Amino acid sequence: MVEMRRAASCGILRDARKVGHIPTSSGPMTQRHSVLFKAGWISLAIIGVAILIFGLITASMPASSGLPYLRAIGVASIGMGLFGLLITTIAYRRRERWAWFALWYYPLFWTWHLVGGLPPGKDRVHQVVFIVLSLAGLLLPLREFFPRRGTRDPTTS
Repeated sequence: MVEMRRAASCGILRDARKVGHIPTSSGPMTQRHSVLFKAGWISLAIIGVAILIFGLITASMPASSGLPYLRAIGVASIGMGLFGLLITTIAYRRRERWAWFALWYYPLFWTWHLVGGLPPGKDRVHQVVFIVLSLAGLLLPLREFFPRRGTRDPTTS
C-alpha cells in the first residue's frame, strides 16, 4: 500500500483517480460501467432520502394526532434512512462489497411490506417503486462489486 501511495504521488500511476485505485481499462466498457454505477448509487440514495424524510415527518407529528407508536416508527425511520444514505454515499460509492450486501436490506424490507400489507400508506405504489429502485441500484453495477476473473487485482477487493 505504501508503494501504491508513493507511485501515485510520483505520477507513476497517471490514470489513477485516487490512491489505491488501479484502473483496469479505459474506453466504452469503463464508461458504461461508470454510468451504471452512478445510476445504481443514486437509486439507492433516493430510497435513503425518502425514508429519512418520511421519518422526519412522522416523528414531528403531534402525539395527539395519532398513536404514540407512530412517532417511534418515525424515529426508527430516521435512523434507517440515515444509515442507508451514509452506507450508500460512502461505502457503496467506494465499491466496498459489505455495503452492497448490507443494502440488500432495502428490497427485502420493501418486499416484506408489500407482501405483508404493512404500512406506511394504503397504496402500494411507493413500495413497488422502492423495490424496483433498490434492485436496480444493486444489480446494474453488479460487475463493479464482482468483476470477472482477471479484470481486477485480487488485493484491491
